[in-house]
Amino acid sequence: MVKIERSFPAPASLAIQAQNPSGGSYSEADVIQRLKADFHNKCYICELKGLQDPEVEHLLSHKNRTYPERVFDWNNLFWVCGHCNKVKNQRKYDEGVLDCCNRDPEETITFRLQGREVIVIPKKQNDPEAVLTAVLVEEVFKLKNTAMRDYKREFRFRKLNEEMNILYDNLEEMKKNPQSRVIMRKLEALLRRESAFAAFKRNYIREHSSQFPQLLQYTL
Repeated sequence: MVKIERSFPAPASLAIQAQNPSGGSYSEADVIQRLKADFHNKCYICELKGLQDPEVEHLLSHKNRTYPERVFDWNNLFWVCGHCNKVKNQRKYDEGVLDCCNRDPEETITFRLQGREVIVIPKKQNDPEAVLTAVLVEEVFKLKNTAMRDYKREFRFRKLNEEMNILYDNLEEMKKNPQSRVIMRKLEALLRRESAFAAFKRNYIREHSSQFPQLLQYTL
């Protein structure tokens, strides 16, 4: 999960649909286009990129009439994959998940791939949003309570592992060719927030800053 810059003003359809007496839709074409662009077509929770099953998700739940006034609130709509949306659809996540458009998750949470283990931990235990969000992100990579969730969890882990291996390979190439501008451009692209699983890759560079000090600038 990384910081997202949400564009404004809100899509025009939201105000129109909010007046619809039969309920209205919060996923009209202008909303879909804007969310896809703002979130770089990545799930904001797991950071899988190029989504084939995108959904519009409410950060503050509107189910069970919890936050009915936020159904058409542009600030409450997020771009998410179907897997993560289903995992988040638990009462414990109805509220209190970190808003990555307002707070930078990388400042409050550590994202780490360690062998075959995804480790997501809050930097401060007295930060309830960071604590709950870390639990959510770990769950989408670990939850196995159904065969389909296990398959989707494993798929995301495999994609994360592939992306990290691309980073590792390019870091090895940089060690061999430290003056190569081509390799530096590749690494810069891999470390942008727009890239897949950016929080994990950027954290790796921070945790190995003594080896790669020249790359820290790309994690800011």
